[in-house]
Amino acid sequence: MKKRQAVSVVLAAAMVASLGVTAYAEESEKEVKNLAVNDLAYTGELTIFHYSTSEESEGNGGSDGFRSVLAAWDEAHPDITLTQEILANDEYKTQIATQAAAGDLPDVFLLQGMNTVAWAEQGLIMDLTDIIAESPYYDDYNTAYFTPFSTSDGSIYGYPALTGGTCTVVIYDKAMWAEAGYDEFPSTWEEVEAAAEYFSEQGIDTIAFGNGGQWQANSDFLSTLGNRYTGPDWFQSLILKDGAAFTDEEFVAALAEMQYLFSETNIFNEDFNAVTNEDAREYYIAGDAAAFIGGNWDESYIAATLLESDEEKYNNIGFAVLPQPTDATYAPNSQNIGLGYAVAFNANLADDPDKLAAAIDLAQEITGPAFATFVGEYYALGGLTVVDDIDLSAFDQITVDFYNWSYVDTETCEIYDSYISSAVWDVLNTDLQTLMNGDITPEEVAANAQAAYEENY
Repeated sequence: MKKRQAVSVVLAAAMVASLGVTAYAEESEKEVKNLAVNDLAYTGELTIFHYSTSEESEGNGGSDGFRSVLAAWDEAHPDITLTQEILANDEYKTQIATQAAAGDLPDVFLLQGMNTVAWAEQGLIMDLTDIIAESPYYDDYNTAYFTPFSTSDGSIYGYPALTGGTCTVVIYDKAMWAEAGYDEFPSTWEEVEAAAEYFSEQGIDTIAFGNGGQWQANSDFLSTLGNRYTGPDWFQSLILKDGAAFTDEEFVAALAEMQYLFSETNIFNEDFNAVTNEDAREYYIAGDAAAFIGGNWDESYIAATLLESDEEKYNNIGFAVLPQPTDATYAPNSQNIGLGYAVAFNANLADDPDKLAAAIDLAQEITGPAFATFVGEYYALGGLTVVDDIDLSAFDQITVDFYNWSYVDTETCEIYDSYISSAVWDVLNTDLQTLMNGDITPEEVAANAQAAYEENY
């Protein structure tokens, strides 16, 4: 049967609904190993919706691995017509939510943890608890990654996908900071403020940050900053509805610090609320900013770009955790990490056992040993399935440094919007933009988030 791959990379919201079709970009030339090829009875069409565009996969180990293993599975099953719908990340989030609201989810798709409870309650997604337990790879799964995709009764609704990486890494140019008088990136925001005076005189932004998609302030900044003020028990209590509230003093203090840093200092680029993280990282690459805050996917892109275009700047890449505020008392060496998406199924697949079996086989391979081996061997990254120790001798020093920073040398905390409800985060994320501009108080932001939490979770 003929293979079809529908690719939609949408740059304007008005285009999202049309899902335009273009040619699929060339696949990675890296070898996919450990792919299990099982005989499947199903011979029809299977649809999958994801955001690993060809652009996303350039230097992004998780997306490159996802696309590569997906292509290998597709090739290994010529009797199944695998139709891929692909949008860039921000547009994907909007479109999948629209399709869920219409009861029109694809067969297989990427589920965010924050949507799990609501979509499970609505009967939109399939309970995969028993199916996952029967996976041939189950004994090698890092089961902690299932938490965001589980409900309070322990039911699991997805195979955690892509790579387990940070959402909050400070990437800085060691040479630029040495010129400013710092042997390493500052450990406190007070020191960063002092450094900002020097960089401003040079016409350089101290830290590049992009919150144009609104989610970045939450995922890439507040999740870690908040943990510095509240500690992990507070957020766990929110998840469990066990007494914590967004209006608690310690969380309001985190919001106040965030507002101060963005609206009252000259640390960040002035257009931080207008540009995306993709835009902001280009400021760093171009030397217009001395540091950048983003996620592991940004690190992959920056490293790959600089390795090709500016080897000296590549060799000066350093990694640091978010600086500690003076009034914060928890986890100064923490960064948030997790798997923010899972491969989930439309609940209607239960009506077609053969098609369901094909979906299960696909999900197990794009999250199993084939994927884990690929991202471990080529990118020194990890996913749901644990593989033998990564041979770091095969990588250069920057890759080794980031591996150790991510998995060895730092503490971890949760990514806020992997949990709870998108209805809560939509309210908070919108308010965070206003907060960062200095146009709403921390107390108002907290009250609005708490009201959304009580109404929707």
